[in-house]
Amino acid sequence: MFTTRGGRVRIYDPAPEAGQAARAYVERNAADTAARIEDGRPGTATATTDLAEALAGAWLVIEAVPERLELKKRIFAELDATADADAILASNPSSYPTSRFIDHVARPERVLNMHFYMPPRQPAVDLMSSGRTDRTVLDLLLAELPRYGVFPFEAHRESTGFVFNRIWAAIKRESLAVVAEGVSTPQDVDAMWRINTGLAAGPFRAMGSVGLDVVLDIENHYAAENPALPAGPRELLQRHVDAGRLDVKTGRGFYDDYAERD
Repeated sequence: MFTTRGGRVRIYDPAPEAGQAARAYVERNAADTAARIEDGRPGTATATTDLAEALAGAWLVIEAVPERLELKKRIFAELDATADADAILASNPSSYPTSRFIDHVARPERVLNMHFYMPPRQPAVDLMSSGRTDRTVLDLLLAELPRYGVFPFEAHRESTGFVFNRIWAAIKRESLAVVAEGVSTPQDVDAMWRINTGLAAGPFRAMGSVGLDVVLDIENHYAAENPALPAGPRELLQRHVDAGRLDVKTGRGFYDDYAERD
């Protein structure tokens, strides 16, 4: 999305193959995506395994590491120490508020949550203050992001799961529960979802598209904050993860055709 106005994006990943796959994805889709944006024109994306090279001169840095709190604390301390002093540092977690991992950040006023869904198809984005975020940072992003084809919505108080993801978490959890209890199957839940909503993919296809290990991390975080949540959905996910059935990441999960689809 950030290449749609002729911009330069640098992708950092310590695994070279992951960075190159991301760069190739941008190259395949940049022109079509930019064509949907007013005054859009495709820009460039490069991949690097050098964090300092990736951060040099960037006005906006977006972290998307796994949903592990200690890892995020370490990454944000490193970003704060390495990025330009006026760079905005944004986190794209599915549930953790940034207030939980700015312990070692010297300039917390520039840190906030910036949670994406699946752009360009789902181009909404949550913005949420860490509680110490400078108001001008939020106002800048609210004004600027629509120019890149993403549409920001501000969570006006700290909320685990932000706005839409909090609602979606309840849908995912109940879908998992009816399967864990033997009431239905992933395929039937998805089929009913498609018939009743008119949407192309049901909850289990959607969970599979991000990887069941990620879904499990998110559910464990919700449960840590609310121990009253039922254990059945997490146990079902754990069995699949333990068996290496992660859906899109391994080609098998609740469905066995992800390799063919992707």
